[in-house]
Amino acid sequence: MASALLPKREVDQSMFDKGDVAYIIISGALVLFMVPGLMFLYSGLSRRKNALSLIWACFFSNAVVTVTWYLFAYSLAFSPSATNGFIGNFAHGGHKNVLGDPSPGSPLIPALLYSFFQLEFCCVTVAILMGAIAERGRLMPCMLFVFFWVSLVYAPVACWPWNINGWAFKWGVADYAGGGPVEIGSGVGGLAYSWVLGRRHKRELVNFRPHNVTLVTLGTFMLWFGWIGFNAGSAFGANLRAVYAALNTCLCAATGGITWCLLDYRIQGKYTMIGLCSGTIAGLVAATPSSGFIPLWASVILGIVASAICNYGTK
Repeated sequence: MASALLPKREVDQSMFDKGDVAYIIISGALVLFMVPGLMFLYSGLSRRKNALSLIWACFFSNAVVTVTWYLFAYSLAFSPSATNGFIGNFAHGGHKNVLGDPSPGSPLIPALLYSFFQLEFCCVTVAILMGAIAERGRLMPCMLFVFFWVSLVYAPVACWPWNINGWAFKWGVADYAGGGPVEIGSGVGGLAYSWVLGRRHKRELVNFRPHNVTLVTLGTFMLWFGWIGFNAGSAFGANLRAVYAALNTCLCAATGGITWCLLDYRIQGKYTMIGLCSGTIAGLVAATPSSGFIPLWASVILGIVASAICNYGTK
């Protein structure tokens, strides 16, 4: 019965490396694990009455992104038959003919697996963006925004550096794991959404403090754990570059957290758990576009600089 439901088309899997396939499946699962990390982070940073709404927003947005990606967002981002350099086409809508062809990331993994891995990138990007609605945005209108944002913003921006016909790819832009589509995309998208929502009222800022620092800490470490799959998996194989990216990620995160705490102690005379988490995340973000390219010593410097800039930016 089960065999009758499988596609009749035979797929030659001999070209794929089983180790790389297993590695990218696990890396994709680690990237997905970042979504609950963001749920805990955002809910812990918010007031108690708004904590559950942020968890719901991250969770439901994950479902919206998954369906949108399957229907047409993957095709808009990675369809190789589109040659305009800015956005794909609908040739692979509904994942038509996305099965056993070699992937754009590596000829040793299938295109279907590449789609799964990139799907999780998109899910995390949107979950990051959900921080913009904290305590003031309505949930259902936000989910409608997610659908259009993935289709009209994320898919084209991902096409530019990662599609073989993207203009940034052809110009040699080196974006290892998503500094453009993931971090700049979510940051600018969140800023735009915040502008639409408007400035917070003064009463919303009176005596504001995170309601659960334990959740913030748990969320941060879940993000660090998932970020290793995020960056190391972007090597698209179990190879030395993946190991290099994983170690660079950890170095950036560690030096970022230490730097933030030292700066807080020098300026305010104390260090906090929120500060340690903030510095760690600043280091992780800085590592994303560069972790597969720069030497290990440069990650130490990058973590210090990124954390210092972010720290002074909050003062």
